[in-house]
Formats: sequence, structure tokens, C-alpha cells
Amino acid sequence: MEAKKKEHLKLEKNSSLYFVIGLTLILALIYTALEWKTFYSEPDWEITQNILDNIDEDVPITVHYMKPPPPKIITPPEIKVVDDDKDIIETIIEAIDPNQDTEIMEISNVNLEEVEEDVTVLIDLIDEVPIFPGCEDAIDKKACFQKMMTKHVNKNIRYPDLAMEMNIQGRVSTQFIIGKDGTIENLKMRGPHQVLEKEAKRIVSKLPKMTPGKHQGKNAKVVFSLPITFRLQ
Repeated sequence: MEAKKKEHLKLEKNSSLYFVIGLTLILALIYTALEWKTFYSEPDWEITQNILDNIDEDVPITVHYMKPPPPKIITPPEIKVVDDDKDIIETIIEAIDPNQDTEIMEISNVNLEEVEEDVTVLIDLIDEVPIFPGCEDAIDKKACFQKMMTKHVNKNIRYPDLAMEMNIQGRVSTQFIIGKDGTIENLKMRGPHQVLEKEAKRIVSKLPKMTPGKHQGKNAKVVFSLPITFRLQ
């Protein structure tokens, strides 16, 4: 037996209408939720109550007057009256320009004083090197000079106690000039520490007086460099 359906009870008949009504209600709810506005009640007090009422009050202007500087006292110049009775002796300045009457001085009357120039030469360029005591009879005086310098350093060197405690070692570069009289002058040093430089200065100061070097037949100052090495054993 077939089931009988009543036409007015069929839900499929109005399904499109129900869908449109539901969609409209949903969109109305969404629009209402998005456009909903909430207003806060006004507070009982205002922030501006903390602002001082006299903030725009004008500050009174005070005027300070400075005293003018005291006037400068200008002393008039003193005028001395000189009597006209005194005889004034005028100094006559004669011209020294030569003319035909000027006497010519004889050349024999002119004393020429020879000025000795201070010549400073490196030891490698000197004509005759300074002679270290004990090298007077040496054939190669320059080699003897170098040998005696090394011997002098090895003999007089004393390792400073402070340098040993601080474990300081290195080379001190010294440079000095052997003057025209054979003495040491113008000593310059550079080393890793002042303690070693002080010891190097003491060694150089003990150098004996030497026979000065000669350049072009005249005594000359000779520049010499002496490195002194301090090495802990």
C-alpha cells in the first residue's frame, strides 16, 4: 500500500523560502553585532582639575641698573721750556759711499781668521776611525776598535736585579758621538725598559778617552752605534 502525502504538509515545497529567511536573520544579527556601540558614563571628576589655575600668570619684570665706570683721568703732558742760550752741537754724518778719493786698504792689512767647522761623520765613512786605547799599533784599526768595544761591554755589563725579578730582557740600541777631543757625548738610547737603558748608559759612560777620528785631515766628530743585548740565562 502506498503512503499518501498531503501537499500542504510537504517541507520540500517551501525549503527555499525558509533558507532565505534564515540567511536574512543571520545577516541581520551579524550587522547588529558589528554596529553595536557602547558609551561610557562621564566621570565625576575631570583631569583638568589638577592643572593650576595660575599657570598663565605673568612673571614680573625686574630691571637692574649698573653703575657707570668711573671717568678716566687724563693727565696733560708736561711741557718743558728750554732756554735758547745753550749752544746745540749738531752731529755731522758723513757719507761712507766710496768715491775716487777713497783710500783702498792693502790686502796684507786684513787678518783672515780661519773658522773650524764641526764635521760629524758616520764611522763607516770616516777617513781615519777613532783609536781605542790599545789599538795604536793595530794594522786594521777599525776591526780593533770594534773588538775593543765588544770587550768593554762584556767586561762592564751587570744584569740589573730589578730586571731579573721582573723577567725583563732584550736589546738596548745606543748611539753616541766620539767628539773631537775623544770623549763620549750626545748619548741616545732605546730599549724595552728603563732599567736596561740605565745599565746601558752606565756601560757607555765607562768608555775611555780615545784618539779622535779624522776626516779630510782634520779632527771630526764620529757617530757610532753600539747595541747591548741583555739575555737571561
